[in-house]
Amino acid sequence: MSFRVLTAEISHETNTFSIRPTSLADFKKRYYLLAEDAVRERGDANTDLAGFLDVARENRWVVTHAVSTSAPPGGLVTPGTFMALAAPVIALAVAQPFDGILLSLHGAMVIEGAEDGEGTFLARLREVIGPDVPIAITLDPHANVSQEMADLANIIVSYKTYPHVDMRECAILAGEILHRTMSGEIAPRTLRVHRPMLEEVNGGRTDTGPMIERNRRALAHQQHPDAFAVSINAGFGNADIADVGPTVLVTYQGDPEPHETLANELADDIWGRRFEVLNDYLSVEAAAARCAAHNGANGPIIVADYADNPGGGAYGDATSLLDALITADVGNACFGPLVDPEAVGFLETRPVGRTVTLALGGKTDPARGGGPLTVTGMLKLFSYGDYTGSGPIIGGLHRSWGPTAVLDVAGIEVLIVSNGTQMLDLEQFRAFGIDPAKKAIVAVKSMQHFRAAFAPIAAHIIVCDSGALCTPDLARLPYRKVPRPIFPIDL
Repeated sequence: MSFRVLTAEISHETNTFSIRPTSLADFKKRYYLLAEDAVRERGDANTDLAGFLDVARENRWVVTHAVSTSAPPGGLVTPGTFMALAAPVIALAVAQPFDGILLSLHGAMVIEGAEDGEGTFLARLREVIGPDVPIAITLDPHANVSQEMADLANIIVSYKTYPHVDMRECAILAGEILHRTMSGEIAPRTLRVHRPMLEEVNGGRTDTGPMIERNRRALAHQQHPDAFAVSINAGFGNADIADVGPTVLVTYQGDPEPHETLANELADDIWGRRFEVLNDYLSVEAAAARCAAHNGANGPIIVADYADNPGGGAYGDATSLLDALITADVGNACFGPLVDPEAVGFLETRPVGRTVTLALGGKTDPARGGGPLTVTGMLKLFSYGDYTGSGPIIGGLHRSWGPTAVLDVAGIEVLIVSNGTQMLDLEQFRAFGIDPAKKAIVAVKSMQHFRAAFAPIAAHIIVCDSGALCTPDLARLPYRKVPRPIFPIDL
């Protein structure tokens, strides 16, 4: 029998503290691909869709792909945007019957007026297809998973790596479980265990620390004949919502007791080790001093500003780290991205090679990570910002910074862009004439994902907190809706 399967990829991580709402234009600016256009662009890369299609070919499914789209993390998704994102999927589900549905979601979407974006989407889908058609979903491990999501999706598989490099692999697992379900071999459902925390204390980092052993236990439990997937979600703490924080999910059948026991043990470990912070967050001044003392031997120092990470919904225009590096006279450095479309527009009117003075960055919310910084530098490049990833996360995928300029300020090549996204691939510098491997200092706005591509060229990696919107000191954010008490606000 050839099963008919509906697939889609819809991803957004919503930072509810951002003053910028997320619109359909934001999704289209990053990528919004319908049907076969999505398959051509994403069907043979490290994507969920590629994993879905791997299983489809193996089992001779008839796949109807609705849409693949993602916007950079940002503020609340507008209701009209949510309706437009859901429309292609709902329309296909209404138009024809399917034996199963396979979705790639993020798990941390918040809509204006609806805190649980994915739960809202799944509920609308269930209204159309009824209770019997199995739904499998993949999630980013920074999902804030609600009980409704666990109730509505029979199968949930979250990535097990951070930096995320196992998207295709996890999508294959979700597809294989769905196939067994459609075949009548198994009847899975998903249980959820949660602890009162804003997020796992290290954000679910998997290259070191306690998540390595937790994932080992999760994989071992998947050998149980009635356990099909164990997912450990770190949560996304920059969401002021009721269902925030780390969860452990088990997709299983039969007696829940052994799976609940495992899930609670993992959740208890997350809670019990909530003070074991792996990162040493420097001030921008201390980070700049460390950089100034490095001569470039054995590769560059990679200095990451966690707090101004566009990958968590920060604005990407904080200037305090750049200011500190200029003051420390580090030289032979690069810095990016600095999100400032106004500055790019100004530089577009100047000839390459010209020395210019302008106010750079800090325009969105000067209280978060530093206001506009007046700099003088030489314009080295202007570009429309297109690049193709080469690293383990976005290798082979086409992306764009939008209009982009490179300005050399005191020996620091600053990558100034129009579209905010975090630095996670060497090509995001290289495509614009900057070779990070040849620098003494490489400053990036990113949290953990940069490590996948930049760690191999690094002599050292240091991280700092510029005080921007994604500050790791979550107690500094103005939470009003999260349930209390909750860690780390209420120690």
